[in-house]
Amino acid sequence: MDAEAEAAQTTKPPLSEKLGIAGSGTIACGLAALAARHGEILLWARSQSSAERARRAVSRTLAKLDPATDPERVQITTDLDALRGATYVIESVAEERSCKSALLAELASHENRDAVLATTTSSLSIAELAAASGQPERFVGLHPFNPVPRMELVELVFPQQASEATRRRTRALCAALGKTAVEVPDIPGFVVNRLLFPYLFAAVELIERHGLAPEDVDRCMQLGAGMPMGPIALLDFVGLDVAAAIGASIGVPVPQRLHALVAQGALGRKAGRGFYSYA
Repeated sequence: MDAEAEAAQTTKPPLSEKLGIAGSGTIACGLAALAARHGEILLWARSQSSAERARRAVSRTLAKLDPATDPERVQITTDLDALRGATYVIESVAEERSCKSALLAELASHENRDAVLATTTSSLSIAELAAASGQPERFVGLHPFNPVPRMELVELVFPQQASEATRRRTRALCAALGKTAVEVPDIPGFVVNRLLFPYLFAAVELIERHGLAPEDVDRCMQLGAGMPMGPIALLDFVGLDVAAAIGASIGVPVPQRLHALVAQGALGRKAGRGFYSYA
């Protein structure tokens, strides 16, 4: 049994919140699977096809993380109004300001008036998203990392208006999920992405400028710098479209090769190809 499976066997306290997740992508499904070990979770998907993909993703993750947990603990719905019963709602949709702002405003009108509203944005302004929600006192940026069940860190970004209850409940939720929460400033990319993506993009520029093979750059950084994953492989893992959006948000030039791959639909692992082929 690996360390991740052993950790899943440890008895976990129930969540003090009724958790709702708005979104059906990788981060949303990872959060849902992780939280399902503590009780029932609500997950909203935009369409029936998205709901089916989310159901499969949650089942796969739980099969690895904690086979004893029934995937049916994650109740998946396409009715946004179902989240009204949640006491803590996490928005986790595409990393686009307009998309998130519109959904956050809608969630604020659907949710329990005492519910905390969080966003998993990795680079957008929390102050702006809090204003879009209309509920800045109950708002927080809660940024987990992929893969959610394995990565320990959660970056927390509170708007100035956030209440003490919002801060306390958010930290309690992170602790219950086994995460280490670090409060960071509301700056583009926060801490991790602000430091990480210039490095990743520099690796792309290096292979372009000097004709290096992606696998050679990755091997150098793994064996020479002790990185668990090389920069090119990490870009594919993150998703090249997501990487491009983060680069734009933090004001770092995105390499042309990365833009070209995105235009071709080669978005990384999730698309079966990016800098590498995953067929």
